Amino acid sequence: MKNIALHKIHVNLGAKMVPFAGYNMPVSYEGVTAEHITVRNGVGVFDVSHMGEFLVSGDNALALIQKVTSNDASKLEIGDAQYSCFPNENMGIVDDLICYRIKENTYLLVVNASNIEKDWNWITKHNEEFRADLKDLSDDYSLLAIQGPKAVEAMQSLSSLDLADIPFYKFKVGDFAGIEHVIISATGYTGSGGFEIYCKNSEVEQIWNKVFEAGANFGIKPIGLAARDTLRLEMGYCLYGNDIDDTTSPIEAGLGWITKFTKEFVNHEALAQQKADKPERKLVAFELNERGIPRQGYPIVDGDGNEIGNVTSGTMSPSLGKGIGLGYVPTAFMKTGSEIYIQVRKKAIPATVVKLPFYKG
Repeated sequence: MKNIALHKIHVNLGAKMVPFAGYNMPVSYEGVTAEHITVRNGVGVFDVSHMGEFLVSGDNALALIQKVTSNDASKLEIGDAQYSCFPNENMGIVDDLICYRIKENTYLLVVNASNIEKDWNWITKHNEEFRADLKDLSDDYSLLAIQGPKAVEAMQSLSSLDLADIPFYKFKVGDFAGIEHVIISATGYTGSGGFEIYCKNSEVEQIWNKVFEAGANFGIKPIGLAARDTLRLEMGYCLYGNDIDDTTSPIEAGLGWITKFTKEFVNHEALAQQKADKPERKLVAFELNERGIPRQGYPIVDGDGNEIGNVTSGTMSPSLGKGIGLGYVPTAFMKTGSEIYIQVRKKAIPATVVKLPFYKG
């Protein structure tokens, strides 16, 4: 197990540390519900330094990215970020990622911690054709996500940049907490606003300390991965390994909006055909109509008790006070308002297919 740069700080704060994606990570401090509410109403800080970062540069950087990702990176201006995925050759997804355009021919790909090696091997294999310059920066950089409606106000004293002037899925490079040239991006995974700070491991302790000094009057708190999961699920954001994986296509997962057939990319022809034919199953969101907690892996059944799918993500929503979840079902059950049932032990609990996000803010 690897330790992130701030491991000792999290331990000293009383974090419950768990193995996650090859790293010892803080899963909670004072409890999931309290931390969740802190982010929804105030400001909290996640240390997500386990995430992977690949730098892609050179004359063929864009050509490589266009080949291996589903979205159209040619649309990116310097300072733009884009959600995308790596399709595989078997109608599945190698990983989902965020692509940042840093300079004219320089891009930063931020990938999931559990897939760093797999993603690196995947992009390296395809780079044999393009010969772009690739660097794996994952072990050298830290990432803090400062999230919540009070995040900008609480942190503005730490930067000469106007933090309120960074729109969703944009970023700026500038000073923050006494460190020059950090990436400040607004690509949050919680649905409550805020931004992310990318910095070197040697800089992150200074930034962490100054963030908590600046946020003291705003009730800032450290937040663990468990609350990150409930926050992202309330927004309906996919989690790799749960809702998307090597066997789920972006079309099935409702990620057609990041799958652009205006260019050629890995397996684009088969995915275009699936879109035209309409997939046999789709990822849907549901709310339980009775008390209960849907958990990953629980069967989804129809009114006759026939299994039609499985829950991919589920929880008791701290914001809504009801059980919510995601799961793949046949297209006959995908319409908003459709009735399905979640098999919780021996009881089939009725649920309704709903539109995302669960949490409307």
